[in-house]
Amino acid sequence: MAEVSRISTNKAPKPVGLYPHARKVGNLLFLSGVGPRVAGSDDIDSAVPGLKLDKNGNFIEFDFEAQCRSVFDNVRIILEESGSSWDQLVDVTVFLVNMKRDFHVYNRIYAEYFKDNLPCRTTVEINSLPTPIAIELKCIATID
Repeated sequence: MAEVSRISTNKAPKPVGLYPHARKVGNLLFLSGVGPRVAGSDDIDSAVPGLKLDKNGNFIEFDFEAQCRSVFDNVRIILEESGSSWDQLVDVTVFLVNMKRDFHVYNRIYAEYFKDNLPCRTTVEINSLPTPIAIELKCIATID
């Protein structure tokens, strides 16, 4: 039976539920859904880059590009803290809350970050995510 271990780090945003940042099974690393929140903030709403809400929780300002860059940075941190790396990503599932508005921006930024590594990719539009974010990634990587 393959060795299974749980991985969590304080360098990435704290999970919003009872789950680890990643699980290692044999030489595969499965990341839990990773969003763009900034590590170290317990206030979920204010920890989203480029997001400003009014006192009623309505959007005042929204920066999807900032969220994309932040989610990629968070994935990289979790990979490295787990003993893997960006170049070892083999599969990326992307969840967007607005495909029409955000896909072209996501695709452009994705091309910057993945120009040397071309993992398999699936992009899905969903109705919402559990926090006020517009993007989440689910990744699988190899690990030595």
